[in-house]
Amino acid sequence: MKAIILAAGEGTRLRPHTLSRPKCLVEIDGRSLLDRQLDVLNSENVDPIIVVGGYRAEMLRRENIKLRINPLFSETNMVWTLFCAEADLEGDMILSYGDIVYSRDILRSLLKSEADIAVAIDLDWESYWRTRNDDPLDDAETLKISSDGRILEIGQKPKSLKEIEGQYMGVMKFSAKGVGILKDVYHDAKIAGNLLSKPIQNSYMTDLLQSIIKLGYRVDAVPVHGGWVEVDSREDFSSETTRSRLQQIRNSI
Repeated sequence: MKAIILAAGEGTRLRPHTLSRPKCLVEIDGRSLLDRQLDVLNSENVDPIIVVGGYRAEMLRRENIKLRINPLFSETNMVWTLFCAEADLEGDMILSYGDIVYSRDILRSLLKSEADIAVAIDLDWESYWRTRNDDPLDDAETLKISSDGRILEIGQKPKSLKEIEGQYMGVMKFSAKGVGILKDVYHDAKIAGNLLSKPIQNSYMTDLLQSIIKLGYRVDAVPVHGGWVEVDSREDFSSETTRSRLQQIRNSI
Protein backbone atom coordinates (compact mmCIF):
# COMPACT_ATOMS: atom_id res chain seq x y z
CA MET A 1 0.00 0.00 0.00
CA LYS A 2 1.48 3.32 -1.08
CA ALA A 3 0.64 6.84 0.08
CA ILE A 4 0.60 10.05 -1.92
CA ILE A 5 0.67 13.36 -0.04
CA LEU A 6 -0.31 16.55 -1.88
CA ALA A 7 1.95 19.32 -0.60
CA ALA A 8 2.53 21.81 -3.43
CA GLY A 9 0.71 24.90 -2.17
CA GLU A 10 2.23 28.11 -0.86
CA GLY A 11 0.14 28.30 2.32
CA THR A 12 -0.51 32.03 2.05
CA ARG A 13 -3.01 31.98 4.96
CA LEU A 14 -0.20 30.65 7.19
CA ARG A 15 2.25 33.47 6.49
CA PRO A 16 4.70 34.44 7.91
CA HIS A 17 5.23 30.79 8.94
CA THR A 18 5.38 29.70 5.27
CA LEU A 19 7.65 32.45 3.97
CA SER A 20 10.67 30.17 4.32
CA ARG A 21 9.18 26.68 4.02
CA PRO A 22 6.36 24.64 2.47
CA LYS A 23 3.09 24.52 4.37
CA CYS A 24 3.57 20.87 5.39
CA LEU A 25 6.93 21.72 7.02
CA VAL A 26 5.44 24.25 9.42
CA GLU A 27 6.41 23.08 12.90
CA ILE A 28 4.13 23.00 15.93
CA ASP A 29 5.79 22.11 19.22
CA GLY A 30 8.99 21.30 17.35
CA ARG A 31 7.62 18.83 14.80
CA SER A 32 6.36 19.47 11.27
CA LEU A 33 2.96 18.46 9.93
CA LEU A 34 4.66 16.24 7.35
CA ASP A 35 6.76 14.39 9.91
CA ARG A 36 3.69 13.84 12.06
CA GLN A 37 1.82 12.38 9.09
CA LEU A 38 4.80 10.20 8.18
CA ASP A 39 4.84 8.86 11.75
CA VAL A 40 1.25 7.66 11.33
CA LEU A 41 1.88 6.10 7.91
CA ASN A 42 5.01 4.36 9.17
CA SER A 43 3.08 2.95 12.15
CA GLU A 44 1.05 0.88 9.66
CA ASN A 45 4.00 0.14 7.35
CA VAL A 46 2.58 2.14 4.45
CA ASP A 47 5.27 2.19 1.75
CA PRO A 48 6.32 3.76 -0.55
CA ILE A 49 5.40 7.33 0.35
CA ILE A 50 5.27 9.89 -2.46
CA VAL A 51 5.07 13.62 -1.76
CA VAL A 52 4.06 15.99 -4.56
CA GLY A 53 5.71 19.32 -3.86
CA GLY A 54 5.79 22.69 -5.56
CA TYR A 55 6.53 25.71 -3.39
CA ARG A 56 10.08 25.36 -1.98
CA ALA A 57 9.94 21.70 -2.96
CA GLU A 58 13.68 21.24 -2.50
CA MET A 59 13.11 21.34 1.26
CA LEU A 60 10.99 18.17 1.03
CA ARG A 61 13.84 15.94 -0.13
CA ARG A 62 14.58 13.12 2.30
CA GLU A 63 15.51 9.47 2.25
CA ASN A 64 12.16 7.99 3.20
CA ILE A 65 9.98 9.64 0.53
CA LYS A 66 9.83 9.89 -3.23
CA LEU A 67 9.43 13.48 -4.37
CA ARG A 68 7.42 14.57 -7.38
CA ILE A 69 7.07 18.20 -8.52
CA ASN A 70 4.20 20.38 -9.69
CA PRO A 71 6.08 23.18 -11.48
CA LEU A 72 2.82 25.12 -11.93
CA PHE A 73 1.99 25.08 -8.21
CA SER A 74 1.28 28.82 -8.04
CA GLU A 75 -1.47 28.64 -10.68
CA THR A 76 -3.01 25.19 -10.17
CA ASN A 77 -4.86 23.27 -7.48
CA MET A 78 -5.11 19.80 -5.88
CA VAL A 79 -6.25 17.75 -8.88
CA TRP A 80 -3.48 19.08 -11.09
CA THR A 81 -0.96 18.46 -8.32
CA LEU A 82 -2.13 14.84 -7.96
CA PHE A 83 -1.65 14.15 -11.64
CA CYS A 84 1.90 15.46 -11.53
CA ALA A 85 2.46 12.05 -9.91
CA GLU A 86 0.45 10.14 -12.53
CA ALA A 87 3.24 7.58 -13.02
CA ASP A 88 2.69 6.58 -9.39
CA LEU A 89 -1.10 6.19 -9.76
CA GLU A 90 -1.17 2.42 -9.88
CA GLY A 91 -2.40 -0.16 -7.37
CA ASP A 92 -3.89 0.49 -3.94
CA MET A 93 -3.10 3.84 -2.35
CA ILE A 94 -3.80 6.27 0.45
CA LEU A 95 -4.16 9.88 -0.73
CA SER A 96 -3.99 12.83 1.64
CA TYR A 97 -3.42 16.56 1.89
CA GLY A 98 -0.17 17.84 3.35
CA ASP A 99 -1.72 20.32 5.80
CA ILE A 100 -3.56 17.71 7.87
CA VAL A 101 -2.57 15.15 10.49
CA TYR A 102 -4.81 12.19 11.31
CA SER A 103 -4.74 9.40 13.88
CA ARG A 104 -3.59 5.85 13.46
CA ASP A 105 -7.20 4.75 14.08
CA ILE A 106 -8.37 6.76 11.07
CA LEU A 107 -5.66 5.22 8.90
CA ARG A 108 -6.61 1.74 10.11
CA SER A 109 -10.27 2.39 9.30
CA LEU A 110 -9.34 3.37 5.75
CA LEU A 111 -7.03 0.40 5.31
CA LYS A 112 -9.81 -1.96 6.45
CA SER A 113 -12.32 -0.57 3.96
CA GLU A 114 -13.06 -2.85 1.02
CA ALA A 115 -14.52 0.00 -1.04
CA ASP A 116 -12.84 0.96 -4.31
CA ILE A 117 -13.05 4.61 -3.29
CA ALA A 118 -13.21 5.27 0.47
CA VAL A 119 -13.22 8.78 1.97
CA ALA A 120 -12.72 9.48 5.69
CA ILE A 121 -15.62 11.59 6.99
CA ASP A 122 -15.71 13.18 10.45
CA LEU A 123 -19.20 12.87 11.92
CA ASP A 124 -18.18 15.06 14.90
CA TRP A 125 -17.05 17.90 12.69
CA GLU A 126 -19.28 20.68 13.99
CA SER A 127 -17.72 21.14 17.43
CA TYR A 128 -14.26 21.31 15.84
CA TRP A 129 -15.43 23.78 13.18
CA ARG A 130 -16.93 26.06 15.84
CA THR A 131 -13.48 26.40 17.43
CA ARG A 132 -12.12 27.57 14.06
CA ASN A 133 -14.95 29.78 12.77
CA ASP A 134 -17.55 32.06 14.34
CA ASP A 135 -20.03 30.58 11.87
CA PRO A 136 -19.54 26.84 11.21
CA LEU A 137 -20.89 27.34 7.69
CA ASP A 138 -17.79 29.40 6.91
CA ASP A 139 -15.30 27.23 5.03
CA ALA A 140 -17.70 24.25 5.14
CA GLU A 141 -19.01 22.17 2.25
CA THR A 142 -21.99 19.93 1.68
CA LEU A 143 -21.69 16.24 2.49
CA LYS A 144 -24.66 13.94 2.04
CA ILE A 145 -24.51 10.22 2.80
CA SER A 146 -27.04 7.49 2.00
CA SER A 147 -28.24 4.97 4.58
CA ASP A 148 -25.84 2.37 3.15
CA GLY A 149 -22.79 4.63 3.55
CA ARG A 150 -22.54 5.89 -0.01
CA ILE A 151 -21.56 9.54 -0.50
CA LEU A 152 -24.26 11.25 -2.57
CA GLU A 153 -22.90 14.80 -2.64
CA ILE A 154 -19.64 16.45 -1.62
CA GLY A 155 -17.93 19.80 -1.90
CA GLN A 156 -20.80 22.17 -2.71
CA LYS A 157 -21.65 25.42 -0.92
CA PRO A 158 -24.11 24.66 1.92
CA LYS A 159 -27.12 26.81 2.75
CA SER A 160 -27.66 25.22 6.15
CA LEU A 161 -26.09 22.76 8.59
CA LYS A 162 -28.65 20.16 7.47
CA GLU A 163 -26.70 19.80 4.23
CA ILE A 164 -23.54 18.77 6.11
CA GLU A 165 -23.72 15.22 7.47
CA GLY A 166 -19.98 15.06 8.06
CA GLN A 167 -16.71 16.79 7.23
CA TYR A 168 -14.42 15.81 4.38
CA MET A 169 -10.91 15.77 5.85
CA GLY A 170 -8.66 15.32 2.83
CA VAL A 171 -7.62 11.69 3.38
CA MET A 172 -8.96 8.77 1.35
CA LYS A 173 -8.12 5.35 -0.05
CA PHE A 174 -8.35 3.96 -3.57
CA SER A 175 -8.13 0.35 -4.69
CA ALA A 176 -6.46 -0.40 -8.02
CA LYS A 177 -9.93 -0.31 -9.60
CA GLY A 178 -10.68 2.98 -7.85
CA VAL A 179 -7.43 4.47 -9.17
CA GLY A 180 -8.50 3.43 -12.67
CA ILE A 181 -11.82 5.24 -12.24
CA LEU A 182 -9.99 8.31 -10.90
CA LYS A 183 -7.71 8.43 -13.93
CA ASP A 184 -10.49 7.83 -16.46
CA VAL A 185 -12.67 10.61 -15.06
CA TYR A 186 -9.71 13.01 -14.93
CA HIS A 187 -8.64 12.36 -18.51
CA ASP A 188 -12.20 12.63 -19.83
CA ALA A 189 -12.52 15.98 -18.04
CA LYS A 190 -9.19 17.11 -19.44
CA ILE A 191 -10.39 16.34 -22.97
CA ALA A 192 -13.68 18.15 -22.28
CA GLY A 193 -11.72 21.12 -20.92
CA ASN A 194 -13.46 21.35 -17.56
CA LEU A 195 -14.39 19.50 -14.40
CA LEU A 196 -17.85 20.41 -13.07
CA SER A 197 -17.72 23.50 -15.32
CA LYS A 198 -14.43 24.55 -13.70
CA PRO A 199 -11.02 24.71 -15.45
CA ILE A 200 -9.29 21.48 -14.53
CA GLN A 201 -6.17 23.40 -13.45
CA ASN A 202 -8.23 25.03 -10.68
CA SER A 203 -10.17 21.96 -9.56
CA TYR A 204 -10.26 20.59 -6.02
CA MET A 205 -10.27 16.92 -5.08
CA THR A 206 -13.91 17.30 -4.03
CA ASP A 207 -14.69 18.38 -7.62
CA LEU A 208 -13.13 15.17 -8.91
CA LEU A 209 -14.95 13.06 -6.31
CA GLN A 210 -18.28 14.74 -7.12
CA SER A 211 -17.69 14.10 -10.83
CA ILE A 212 -17.07 10.43 -10.08
CA ILE A 213 -20.30 10.30 -8.07
CA LYS A 214 -22.32 12.02 -10.84
CA LEU A 215 -21.11 9.39 -13.29
CA GLY A 216 -22.66 6.69 -11.12
CA TYR A 217 -19.57 5.26 -9.45
CA ARG A 218 -19.79 4.39 -5.78
CA VAL A 219 -17.79 6.51 -3.33
CA ASP A 220 -18.00 5.26 0.26
CA ALA A 221 -17.79 7.24 3.48
CA VAL A 222 -15.53 5.87 6.20
CA PRO A 223 -17.08 7.47 9.31
CA VAL A 224 -14.76 8.67 12.08
CA HIS A 225 -15.24 10.72 15.24
CA GLY A 226 -12.57 13.43 15.48
CA GLY A 227 -8.95 12.32 15.64
CA TRP A 228 -7.55 14.71 13.05
CA VAL A 229 -6.46 18.31 12.63
CA GLU A 230 -6.05 20.80 9.79
CA VAL A 231 -3.54 23.64 9.95
CA ASP A 232 -4.60 26.10 7.26
CA SER A 233 -4.27 29.52 8.89
CA ARG A 234 -2.34 31.55 11.46
CA GLU A 235 -5.28 31.02 13.83
CA ASP A 236 -4.99 27.24 13.44
CA PHE A 237 -1.26 27.47 14.08
CA SER A 238 -1.69 29.31 17.38
CA SER A 239 -4.80 27.44 18.56
CA GLU A 240 -4.74 25.37 21.73
CA THR A 241 -7.28 23.09 20.04
CA THR A 242 -4.69 22.32 17.36
CA ARG A 243 -2.06 21.45 19.96
CA SER A 244 -4.45 19.31 21.96
CA ARG A 245 -5.58 17.36 18.92
CA LEU A 246 -2.00 16.86 17.74
CA GLN A 247 -1.05 15.47 21.15
CA GLN A 248 -3.98 13.05 21.04
CA ILE A 249 -2.89 11.89 17.60
CA ARG A 250 0.68 11.43 18.80
CA ASN A 251 -0.59 9.32 21.70
CA SER A 252 -2.50 7.10 19.24
CA ILE A 253 0.65 5.84 17.54
